[in-house]
Amino acid sequence: MRWADIDQATVRDPRAFLVRITTRQALTRLRTLRRRKESYVGPWLPEPLLTSPDVAEDIELADSVSMAMLLVLETLMPTERAVFVLRDVFDLSYDDIAQAVEKTPAAVRQIAHRARAHVAARRPREVVSPAQSREALAAFQQAVETGDLQRLLDMIAPDVVLLTDGGGVVRAALEPVVGAEPVINVLSRLTSATFHAAQVNGHPALILRPDAAENDSENDSGIDSGIDSVLALRLEAGLITGIYAVRNPEKLSRITRARETSVGR
Repeated sequence: MRWADIDQATVRDPRAFLVRITTRQALTRLRTLRRRKESYVGPWLPEPLLTSPDVAEDIELADSVSMAMLLVLETLMPTERAVFVLRDVFDLSYDDIAQAVEKTPAAVRQIAHRARAHVAARRPREVVSPAQSREALAAFQQAVETGDLQRLLDMIAPDVVLLTDGGGVVRAALEPVVGAEPVINVLSRLTSATFHAAQVNGHPALILRPDAAENDSENDSGIDSGIDSVLALRLEAGLITGIYAVRNPEKLSRITRARETSVGR
C-alpha cells in the first residue's frame, strides 16, 4: 500500500526502497509482539503455516522457516533478527541493510556477527533430509495412535522438550515438559485424536483433531474446521529432541482457512 501511494518515478532503487519499508514494518510488528509476549500465558510458539512440498525439498529454505529455527530467532532482539534475516537468508549488502535498520554499515557488521554466533550456538546442528523427517513423523504418528509407549521411548531423546502453546485460551502445559517419561505421559493422552500429516513450516507435521469433534466440526459441505493442535518435531542424531504443540485457536485460524480452501476446491 505504501508503494502504491508514492510517486514511483522518484524512487532511484525500488528494491532498496521496498526492503526498507518492509523491514521497518516488520520491526514495528516484532516490537509489538515482544511486548505482548511479556504477558503471554504459557510457552509462546510461532504461528504454524502450511507450506508446499517444494519448500521441504529446499533444505536450506526449510531450515530457515522451521519451528525450531523460528524459536531461535525469537531469542534475538528485533534489530538483530532483522539484520540476520536480511544478511544470512536474503544475502543483502551491509549498505542496504544499514539503510533499512537506520544503522551504519560498520554497526550492521557487528550486529550480524553477534546474531550469527547467537544463532549458530542454538540452531540444530544436524541437517535432516525431507525423507528422514517423513519417516520419523510416520513412525511417531503410528506409535502415538497405537499407544506403543516402548516405541515412543526408543524414538525420543532422554532430554526431549515438549512445548505446548495454548495462549491461555485452551488447556496446555504452562511450563515446558522435559524428559522422556513426562513427555510420553502427555503423548499417551492423544490416542483419542485423529491425526493428519501435513507440511508445516517446511517440515512434516501432524494436524490433530479430537475424535469427539469429528462430526460436530464439519458443516454441510463436509469441510473440517475443528483443528485442535499442530504438532511439529525437532530431530537430532536420529532422535526426537523437541516437540512443538500449537493449540492457541488464534494461531490455528490460518491452518483452518487453508484446509477449508483446499477441501472447497
